[in-house]
Amino acid sequence: MSKTKFSPSRRAVLAATAAAVPIVSIPMFKQAQAEGLEGIELQHYKPVFFSDAEWIFILAACDRLIPAEGRGPGALETNVPVFIDQQLKGGLGNDIYQQGPHPANPAPTLGFQIPHTPQDLYRTGIKLAQEASRQQYGKPFDQLDAKDKDALLTGLQKNTVDFAALGVDTMKASQFFGQLLGDTKNGYLADPMYGGNKDMKAWVAIGFPGARAAYTEWVDQHNVKYPLGPVSLSGKRA
Repeated sequence: MSKTKFSPSRRAVLAATAAAVPIVSIPMFKQAQAEGLEGIELQHYKPVFFSDAEWIFILAACDRLIPAEGRGPGALETNVPVFIDQQLKGGLGNDIYQQGPHPANPAPTLGFQIPHTPQDLYRTGIKLAQEASRQQYGKPFDQLDAKDKDALLTGLQKNTVDFAALGVDTMKASQFFGQLLGDTKNGYLADPMYGGNKDMKAWVAIGFPGARAAYTEWVDQHNVKYPLGPVSLSGKRA
């Protein structure tokens, strides 16, 4: 769960996560692999986990977490929602130990400490976030302007959106936001075979070479920028 102040700045997201690229580029959930995900267009994708209403929320939220403005591609340009949908359908969180006790304010080092799967976090979190949006702004999240969307996302992160007041006291808004933000980052930087990072656009933007097999000719070349573009696990080149 993120402890930093939410910002829609893509550069802030990339700066905070670039060091983790070699990890998230490795296959995380083999059962989530699917043929054709690398070439799919977002507007033609039919979600396999999210309902139509949930999908609209995810598209709008991802678009604000990594917006398509400034330097580099945005979350929608890189099919981040496809990655999240595929991971949730493919068993994300199946290996999480969920038996209690569940402390109210666990140390971050303790990891997942709530009685909800990632799937539960999304189902419940989206429902409550939409309810909060309607209460505060009179319309669903996807219909808000960018400023109000960012304000609501910040409210989720800081728990000023009170899930307990909305009827759920076993889940904090910040836990839902943390799951969404973490999965958005992973989808942005993961190998394209898992649905996100379409055409390796995120890797191109940060200069990550991807899954190239050998760098022997560059071992002795110091302070020289690596000139070759990224390669995906399937062997495609950007």
